[in-house]
Amino acid sequence: MDDTSGSFNSSLPGTMEALMAGTETVTADASVRTTLFDYEFSLPCEKINVKELGSRLLPPLYSLVFVVGLLGNAMVVVILTKYRRLRIMTNIFLLNLAISDLLFLFTLLFWIHYSRWNEWVFGHFMCKLLSGLYYMGLYSEIFFIILLTIDRYLAIVHAVFALRTRTVTFGIIMSVLTWGLAGIAALPEFIFHQSQNDAEQYICLPLYPGGQEDNWKRFHALSMNILSLALPLLIMAVCYAGIIRTLLRCPNKTKYKAIRLIFVIMVVFFMFWTPYNLVLLLSAFQTIFFEVSCEQSKWLDVAMQVTEVIAYTHCCVNPVIYAFVGERFREHLSHFFRRHVATNLGKYIPFLPSEKSDRASSGSPSTGEQELSFVF
Repeated sequence: MDDTSGSFNSSLPGTMEALMAGTETVTADASVRTTLFDYEFSLPCEKINVKELGSRLLPPLYSLVFVVGLLGNAMVVVILTKYRRLRIMTNIFLLNLAISDLLFLFTLLFWIHYSRWNEWVFGHFMCKLLSGLYYMGLYSEIFFIILLTIDRYLAIVHAVFALRTRTVTFGIIMSVLTWGLAGIAALPEFIFHQSQNDAEQYICLPLYPGGQEDNWKRFHALSMNILSLALPLLIMAVCYAGIIRTLLRCPNKTKYKAIRLIFVIMVVFFMFWTPYNLVLLLSAFQTIFFEVSCEQSKWLDVAMQVTEVIAYTHCCVNPVIYAFVGERFREHLSHFFRRHVATNLGKYIPFLPSEKSDRASSGSPSTGEQELSFVF
């Protein structure tokens, strides 16, 4: 394949990879372009069907992720702030994790519109901003999951040391540093993404320096796999191995539930993220891993769409894993629902519990410092 005819690798989508499958990518060198057709030996590889499939299936799927994720993470923020549970470092990380998911979901609104109409209508500045915030939300989500893992490890394995270090001040400092690291990790997306005019339609894609497009795409794939797969896997394996050894040595009625929960956390995280990262890696290095063909290129684009939906669904699962499994959180949620939702609906639906019966039966939840995230 020569440069003037393009390549399969040059059609690898950039930001929101699945949404851009089959969309034109323009490099800084105007002579090197990839359209809806990839060429090999001058034979066109049409990807219009892949693009149409994405425009039909992705908007409703992402809309469902948005609604469920918004409700779950918004409830985490409300409960943590309303019941003043931010005097514990764990809950500061939980709050930041929910904010990361909400930031990610905010950008998803714009990508839903983009995938439905196949045209970027929000301008050059919003293309840069939303692409950067999208990856910033993604990286910060992963980093706060890592912090929560380390926090659990210190609280269980090094309890005496944790009493001195797991303070609110330290939690705030670590949160600020984590957001800064997420911003640095997303910096290439802020820099390279641009709104570009293509055949009287605007697209939002990265504009890499001429002659370095493949290198930057591979860098992007490697950084995603290292930061969102390899690094969390290594830290979780080390921390959870130490946690499980400690729990097995200490007689505790809830240790088996804790071990089971730890196992679920690890399996769910990597079950949602591993397929997407592997497909992203294959797409970036497809000319190295195997002989490229039109069918393989199209199947990789479809696989990118499927695995990306699975990966993004993880932001809906986070509230369940890191908050809703906590007994104290369920008590606060039940109290909030009866006090603020059921009471108002009870004016119109008689069989719902009233505020009076709510006070008599349950009362306000305790303000004790039992943590919301796990039942250890």
